[in-house]
Amino acid sequence: MNSRNIAILSLAVALSLVAYRPGTAASPSVGQKIATSTGDTKAAPAWELKDLEGKPVKLSDFKGKVVLLTFWATWCPPCRAEIPDLIAMQNQYRDQGLVVVGISLDQTGAATVKSFATRMKINYPIVMGDEKTAEAYGNVEAIPSTFYIDREGNVAGVRTGGADKATFEDAVKPLLAKSAANL
Repeated sequence: MNSRNIAILSLAVALSLVAYRPGTAASPSVGQKIATSTGDTKAAPAWELKDLEGKPVKLSDFKGKVVLLTFWATWCPPCRAEIPDLIAMQNQYRDQGLVVVGISLDQTGAATVKSFATRMKINYPIVMGDEKTAEAYGNVEAIPSTFYIDREGNVAGVRTGGADKATFEDAVKPLLAKSAANL
């Protein structure tokens, strides 16, 4: 790991710890940018990354789904705190068209992330992220960073910092309802 990556990693850790307040759920307005009231949206940047088995996964694999896309790492306390709620979201809303996707920013490799995912019983796809993908999503500077993508592939909302299930539901339910009404 070069000194630039170490500096970026250190900044990410510091920012994630600042964004996280143990014992509290950040309100939806904190760190969240939602599509404007005129309905303007931005297409989610396309990506193709390797899953924990080394197989390619693309954002387009989830076409027609509402995607809760989270940038995270195994060493990040607020990221770890969100995992049980993300597992619950995947279980509860899968049949309505939701898919949770984790983009790991761990530098230690897929084996470390796979071991962690197994211990945590993560039930949603995880891919190994890279700097290019983080930059495409607006230079992800703090983790967790969560992007809510509608069925049409547009970013409908962004949240930086730890969240709980109720916060995820507040962002996802309207996308599932809107999408279902348009089908």
